[in-house]
Amino acid sequence: MQQGAGGGGWGPPGGQHPAVPPRPTVPPAPHLPPDVPPLPGATGHIPLPRAAAGTAGATLAVLLIGPAGAGKTTVARHWAATRPVPTAHVSLDDVREWVRSGFADPQAGWNGHSEAQYRLARRTCGFAARNFLANGISCILDDAVFPDRPVVGLGGWKRHVGPALLPVVLLPGLEVVLERNAARSGNRRLPDEEVARIHGRMAGWYGSGLPIIDNSRLDVAATAHALDETLARTLKASG
Repeated sequence: MQQGAGGGGWGPPGGQHPAVPPRPTVPPAPHLPPDVPPLPGATGHIPLPRAAAGTAGATLAVLLIGPAGAGKTTVARHWAATRPVPTAHVSLDDVREWVRSGFADPQAGWNGHSEAQYRLARRTCGFAARNFLANGISCILDDAVFPDRPVVGLGGWKRHVGPALLPVVLLPGLEVVLERNAARSGNRRLPDEEVARIHGRMAGWYGSGLPIIDNSRLDVAATAHALDETLARTLKASG
């Protein structure tokens, strides 16, 4: 193959080279609130800034607890979507169902396999939450956390997300939970007996000191508003 004139290389004839295009402008890094550190190399617990008033501008880590049919996922998704600041929603059930082949369905019986997948999903949710928080994005998680069972208890969530986690219990009446569960399909629908058993165990949260919202007569928007008011009171009391 004939080389271009000028004695070498694969440039154009005459040895002239085309002008080098300017480098594209690199956009600046996203602005983070001054009290929130940038994403660390090894993700650890993130110290969260305190809100001056209410929850509107606060970077929060929230855990919404409740039985099947309480509306946890729907309310958490609505609350996250309607906040005036960046907020993510992470559902443990959604993450657990990322396992497609070999999914250990708890409805088939709670055993070592289903417990291992639960722990893995909870750890994954905690890691995701810490990454969101490290970038100034609030996070709300939801799970059916039992007050009398350490394996699926509150301690594991605080260990994975951090001590700033704000747990709130969503606990409507049994008849409401049964009605909502009946409208479900697939893995999310449970036998009525199981729903009643879970609901009864959730009553153990009364007297625990955790805030409890009875959303039996509240729609999704009203429940999300009640959640925001509950969090504001909790922040004020801890401040």
